[in-house]
Amino acid sequence: MNSKLMTTEMMNSEEHLHKPMTHACFEVDQQLFRQGMSNLGAAVNVITTQGDAGQAGFTASAVCSVTDTPPTLLVCLNRSASVFETFKANKVLCVNTLNAQQSHLSNLFGGKTPMQERFSHGVWNALVTQAPVLEDALVSFDCEVVQTMSVGSHDVLICEVKAMQRQDGLNALMYFNKSYCEPQPMN
Repeated sequence: MNSKLMTTEMMNSEEHLHKPMTHACFEVDQQLFRQGMSNLGAAVNVITTQGDAGQAGFTASAVCSVTDTPPTLLVCLNRSASVFETFKANKVLCVNTLNAQQSHLSNLFGGKTPMQERFSHGVWNALVTQAPVLEDALVSFDCEVVQTMSVGSHDVLICEVKAMQRQDGLNALMYFNKSYCEPQPMN
């Protein structure tokens, strides 16, 4: 019997019925890519800036570590975003990783709320760069933008961490499958 062929009896077996369906796609469009990325859980961050160009902030999950020597991370920012020019001119930012009870801030900074109103929620201070630091964020990375790359519709901001502030004992606000979720504590 050819091992690559499945009989009807094998296909109807309990083992086969409980396996997840796998789909391969060779033409990946924007919608399909976004659906796939919704299965990649990510921490929710409010990215802020303050400087000569003014104060601005937006919600992002497209943040990740680049290296620890020197401590560097990246942030992706859509060039069509209303805050783009402010971040580009200020060249500093703070990545404020939200805790599980701060989904309201994510929604506020992710929408069309006027900038002054966004910053009227939460307690804000500053570290080295003067970018707004959310006092009760899970962790805040105060950064200088040291390099920028344009890729498609976004700029990738390479950010050297100049200072940090963190809170212990809190869970991160996570975004997965197009909704917020809180990670479960490990036993």
